[in-house]
Amino acid sequence: MQETQSRQVVIAGAGVAGLTAALAFAERGYRIKLFEQAQHLEAAGAGIQLSPNATRILRQLGVLERLLATAVRPEAVVLKDAATLRKLACVPLGQAAETRWGAPYLVAHRADLQSALMQRVSEQPGIDLIAGSRVTDITAGPKGVAVTASVDGETVEAGCLLIGADGVWSSVRETLARKAAEFGRSRFSGELAWRATVAADSPAGQTFAAIGAADCVTAFLYPGFHMVAYPVSRGTAFNLAAFTRGKRIAEGWSGHADPTSLSSAMRGAAPALVRLASEAAPWTAWPIHTVEQRRWTTPEGIALIGDAAHAMTPFAAQGAAMAIEDAATLAGFVAASPADLEGALTAWEQARRPRVAQVARRGAVNRLAWHAAGPVAMARNLFLAMRSPEKLAADLDWLYGWRALETSDSVSS
Repeated sequence: MQETQSRQVVIAGAGVAGLTAALAFAERGYRIKLFEQAQHLEAAGAGIQLSPNATRILRQLGVLERLLATAVRPEAVVLKDAATLRKLACVPLGQAAETRWGAPYLVAHRADLQSALMQRVSEQPGIDLIAGSRVTDITAGPKGVAVTASVDGETVEAGCLLIGADGVWSSVRETLARKAAEFGRSRFSGELAWRATVAADSPAGQTFAAIGAADCVTAFLYPGFHMVAYPVSRGTAFNLAAFTRGKRIAEGWSGHADPTSLSSAMRGAAPALVRLASEAAPWTAWPIHTVEQRRWTTPEGIALIGDAAHAMTPFAAQGAAMAIEDAATLAGFVAASPADLEGALTAWEQARRPRVAQVARRGAVNRLAWHAAGPVAMARNLFLAMRSPEKLAADLDWLYGWRALETSDSVSS
């Protein structure tokens, strides 16, 4: 393999996963060709939670200092009963989180995270970002991977590694899945996420401040429904996200769904919470899709990361964090074994699988607990009442206290 090609990485997708991967590989001396099909980068979604396992990596990559200008450090995660607004539990964050886990817990607008990543990418001469380009063909062989992308015609780029960081509807994964059945496919989870962003000084913002905590992440729990709210954009706005069962809508980041699904799910909730939902309208419905956790790499030099590999439900608030972890650890494994790419990819996938599976299980448990009714909800409330804030924080040490190692010894605990 030519020296230039052996030190070039091709990345499909310039979202959180792709931008983080570009920075992580560039830091290790690789040249990056980053293809993004959108002509102009637009951040999908609204708010985003970044736990210490993610912000620790962002700090190492020189991104965190740029994000801190707009992000908010919430003081706690507060769980409340959506019917009575009674506080059920509190997990301390703020300075307590940074002291305990060695990095801050942040909430931010997703656009602010992407902007911070882009600022850092623009400072790296080894990263070439090509917008308006979609990967259309992949040829993998013993001498590397060749990628054909449409950019006002077609261009072919070769490298030692292709990273599919192009999200839940990944074209890289779909190309691989057409050739090998062991690659996963996306599926609708049966859940809808309803999202809105409201100004802090708006009627909706004032309603939330009265029933929640303006400096915290607040989750309102109810049978078959929950809502999460937290400040973004220096505290000038609140991100609201509600989750219900729903019918499949357009396959895209957002679509149109009957808003009565949300109001019906909230029937019987506290009047102030119902008023908040009304004042925050219009809501945008987002279908929650997941990807089967099957194969993520090929011996020839292709790897899937983030949602392209293992999109999960958002109930552990770890989608972005898992993408950031994937990107950083993949760069570490590949750089540690440059002469054995196949071995590095195999070792990376084996190391990441237990960690990602554990996080997905945590999300499933959270959904079950937060949407519980009857005796199950009573048992949940009793359990939470018996756990001190310190113990609830300790329950998250395995998740938030995780640190990336760069070799096959980094199997998650």
